[in-house]
Amino acid sequence: MIWYVLAAVLGLALIAAVVTLIVTERKPRPPKPVAASAAVTSRGALEVVNAGLRRLTGECVRSGRSLPDLYAVVYSEDRLGLLLAGASDEAPAPWTSEADGERWTISTDDLHKPGPEGEPALPYALTVTVGLDGPDRVLVDLSRAAGPVSVTGPDDEVRTLVRALVIEAIAGPVGSLAQVTLVGSLGDGRLLSGDETRSSRLHHAASLEEAFATAKSANAGVPEAGSADVTQVFRLIEGSSRIAVQGEVPHLFVVDASQLPRREGALAGMRRGDALLVLGEAPTGWRWKAGADGTLDTGPLGLEINRHAGRMAV
Repeated sequence: MIWYVLAAVLGLALIAAVVTLIVTERKPRPPKPVAASAAVTSRGALEVVNAGLRRLTGECVRSGRSLPDLYAVVYSEDRLGLLLAGASDEAPAPWTSEADGERWTISTDDLHKPGPEGEPALPYALTVTVGLDGPDRVLVDLSRAAGPVSVTGPDDEVRTLVRALVIEAIAGPVGSLAQVTLVGSLGDGRLLSGDETRSSRLHHAASLEEAFATAKSANAGVPEAGSADVTQVFRLIEGSSRIAVQGEVPHLFVVDASQLPRREGALAGMRRGDALLVLGEAPTGWRWKAGADGTLDTGPLGLEINRHAGRMAV
């Protein structure tokens, strides 16, 4: 009799355990929190990105091949990834082609191994950090936009983000060859102040017309359009290449939306390889939206940013 009772108790306990296990498995498990390491958020990450772009440029120059039409860079401490607008399976060693040629990657170990000396990453000098996607640092080449890159959202978030983009362009190793012009009211000290305003590559202009005229290069030209197959992202961004002309210095113009000329042809003075960053809504181009929680919606780029660049130091 005791054995029957014991068996019944054990049976009920087993059933209860199975039910508990099933309920536990069915409950949604919250994702593990993933934060970027200090190596990803520090200036050292920009040194790695710069080394990668220089290595890439050097390999392409030496092999006589066209530069890849990249629009973003993702750095995850152990790997550096290039997101390409024009797909290509033929990545130069030691790069590896992935995702049907839409992404080239290299391990940081391979990047730090002895190799041919890199070339100045002039065509990608306007590649700046837009923020973090979990543990990854995401950079975007602003010169890839077909028109203005407009940033909307709460004023404090917009200004904090734009300030971070401008400072990295004039003080970071990737943008060491770029020039920046603050247009109109943005030169009054409310966007930038302190040591960053002393950069010889930072300029001011009363209007965009004046800014374009001052920055115009005597040897401005138009690069030849590539013939590589393009991805859907490329079609959303632009229908032809905007890679900087070799030898030209890329220029970033920054203006408030209230001072953006609306007349037709007002932006004709921009060269290929330059970029226009607008605080506020612009009628065309890339439209980004900064959230009050520090996120960034990158619009057609489709990049997920959970903490924009202006919040990375917070």
